[in-house]
Amino acid sequence: MKKAKPDVVKFRKIIEGFSDVKILVVGDLMLDEFVWGKVSRISPEAPIPVVKASSETCVPGGAANVAVNLSSMGAKVFLSGVIGKDNEGRVLKRELKSRKAAISGIIEDKDRPTTLKRRIIAHNQQVVRMDREVTRQVNTGVLDKIVGYCKNVISAVDGVVISDYGKGVVSEKLVRELRKLIKVRNLPVAVDPKTSRFSIYKWVTVITPNCREVEQNQQIEIDSERTLVIAGRKLLQDLDCEAVLITRGEDGMSLFESGGDVTHIPAVAREVYDVTGAGDTVTSVLVLSLACGASMKEAAMISNYAAGVVVGKRGTAAVHNEELITKLLESP
Repeated sequence: MKKAKPDVVKFRKIIEGFSDVKILVVGDLMLDEFVWGKVSRISPEAPIPVVKASSETCVPGGAANVAVNLSSMGAKVFLSGVIGKDNEGRVLKRELKSRKAAISGIIEDKDRPTTLKRRIIAHNQQVVRMDREVTRQVNTGVLDKIVGYCKNVISAVDGVVISDYGKGVVSEKLVRELRKLIKVRNLPVAVDPKTSRFSIYKWVTVITPNCREVEQNQQIEIDSERTLVIAGRKLLQDLDCEAVLITRGEDGMSLFESGGDVTHIPAVAREVYDVTGAGDTVTSVLVLSLACGASMKEAAMISNYAAGVVVGKRGTAAVHNEELITKLLESP
């Protein structure tokens, strides 16, 4: 397995080119809500801590976090997905707008709520998470509106991200329609799959699952470099795409390319505070780098530096170009 080494000058030039890129993001939109507080006693009602809340923050999550990451690095973003006609949906649109992410491709559906992930955090540790969501596939009318939006913007974009959290937006039909649009332009397409339905993505450029998702898909326990390579190569063969990038947390990433190369990319984070949204960051920077002419190996390495930045932040966070360049310059 090869070890990757950075070309700092070239990588910096690629990163500086992000602001000239336009990316289409399609997938499951979410609102991530964080309630911050402290624990000083145990509840008399049950053996659980009582969190005295001191503040709350709301940030875009899922495909919306991908859009925010892209926008924070200077790219122009076209975003499409579904929200409910509710307060959470309004908050999500407001937060996206404040971060300069386009919201015209967001479809409202009165029959489903906006996906919400509420995390209660005390003393910098997550106490509990509450999810409110509907995971059934979106109805035909909503799907047609998403496809129609994608048709309208596809000629303007340089790359595509499909963010599949299994919440009902990404379906085999949607992927089939996207393929028709993208195939004509030969755009780089990156998929972040949070489900094991990898087979619908056989045509994409690169897919970015984590180890657990690969284990589920390949029905193999990844407990060594040998089993990692077996699983990665088999997945690459199954999908017949250009590359599979397996994210491995504190162990970094492993890139499997169609030419046969397997490259291990060590993690660069010095301290890990929160991995929330790190996968979104990896996929965002990967497709940006590819759209700027980077090779697959170069794009994977740059996305690894971006992951190193975002896991050093608390909550769902985005990366800025300056932070990414600083992280790159700090590399040994």
